[in-house]
This record gives sequence, C-alpha cells and structure tokens, in this order.
Amino acid sequence: MAEASEKKTSTFGETIRTVVYAVLIALFVRTFLYEPFSIPSGSMIPTLLVGDYLFVSKYSYGYSRHSFPFSLNLFSGRILEGVPERGDIAVFKKPSDGETDYIKRIVGLPGDSIQVRDGVIYINGEAVKRELVGEYADPDGRRAPAKMYRETLPNGVSYTVLDYGPSQYLDDTLVYMVPPGHYFGMGDNRDNSTDSRVLAEVGYIPAENLVGRAEFLFFSMSDLGAWWHLWRIPFDIRYDRLFMGLR
Repeated sequence: MAEASEKKTSTFGETIRTVVYAVLIALFVRTFLYEPFSIPSGSMIPTLLVGDYLFVSKYSYGYSRHSFPFSLNLFSGRILEGVPERGDIAVFKKPSDGETDYIKRIVGLPGDSIQVRDGVIYINGEAVKRELVGEYADPDGRRAPAKMYRETLPNGVSYTVLDYGPSQYLDDTLVYMVPPGHYFGMGDNRDNSTDSRVLAEVGYIPAENLVGRAEFLFFSMSDLGAWWHLWRIPFDIRYDRLFMGLR
C-alpha cells in the first residue's frame, strides 16, 4: 500500500512539474517570440478580416514593458530596439490608454510629414502611387462594395486598400508632422478606420507602445454564425486564409 501511495505521489508530482514547465515555455514564447491576436473589427479590410487570428513577432521591434503580460512597468523605452519599416502591419497599445491593442499599417516614420488629400496619402509632399485594381465585395455580405486600390509606398511595399468614394471621413486632413520616436499608422479600410489621423483617439504611435509585427494568419473563421452552432464550424472556416503570410 505504501509503495502504491508513493507511486501516486510521484505521478502527481511529475504532472505538476510538466504543467509548470508547459506554462513557463508558453509564457516565454508569448513574451519574447510570438503572441497570438484576433481581429475584432474591419479597419484593416481587405488585408485582415473580422475573425482572422494571427501571430505577431515580438522580437521584430525589440522589447518594451508592453511586451510583457499586463504591460508590467519593469523598465522604460525599448531593449534590442528594431525599427519598423513603411508598410509593416504593427500591433501597438493605443497611446491614449496604454492598454487597448490596435493593429494598423505603418505609413509614416519619425520626421515625416503626412497628409491625405482626396483619399491619396502624401508623404513628405509626394503622392503615394495608387492604381485602381477592381471592386471589393465583402465575403460576409455585410458591407457595400468598395473600390480597391493598389497602393505602393516609397520603399516599394505594395498592398490593397479600400475606398468607398470621395468626400468620406478623413479623406482630406491637415499636415501631420511625425515626432521623433513616433510612427504614423493607418488602416487599409481607409474610410472605416480610427487611426493616427484621429489625434484625439490614436494619434502618433510612440515606439515604446509597439508590441510587434504581424507575420501570418494561423486561423480564420466567418463571424456570421452564433458560437453555439458547433455544427457550422467546418463550413465557417476560411480555409483559403489559413497560414497566409501578411504584408
């Protein structure tokens, strides 16, 4: 009996150690390597859809207090700092509260002047190349069709944005001067994105608030069905988006 009891105690101890090791490994990966995020809004359509799940590389921009769970205030600034490039899709903490996760495309670097005129971005006085490539139809059928444009930044990074027509909200803005140590982010769904153009809500993104760079989707699912409709899951998965790289 004693031997059986000791074996049970040993097995229980092994189980506890395994769980502790697993938690520590997961915490290490989440803090220093990759962190999963989900997309709750349509501000990055067509690049990112509601219901997309992606991995963000934490090491791309180095580490700040926002790299840690609950944004533990262990230090200020960044360690092993990496510099975002134009066109990066970045996750960051909303500057106004330091807590809410936002995801936008970096279009402006420190020292840049940014302005939007008639829906076209001007970087340091030069218009960003934009060409019409077609019409976008929402795969979930929730939004009206929009024109799709292929936008190409000065460094050659190219991606698709949506435009719902002239004279939309934030189609014409003042000139923004990006301060040192800050970045300017915009959503690809230009007429439905609260981003750096709205200074009171988001504004310039401090380097310290950067969490990481979006790398690839690992799962995607339509949000049309109720969560308890389990039998719908195989039909609601967007299989063509699984493990899709992001740019």
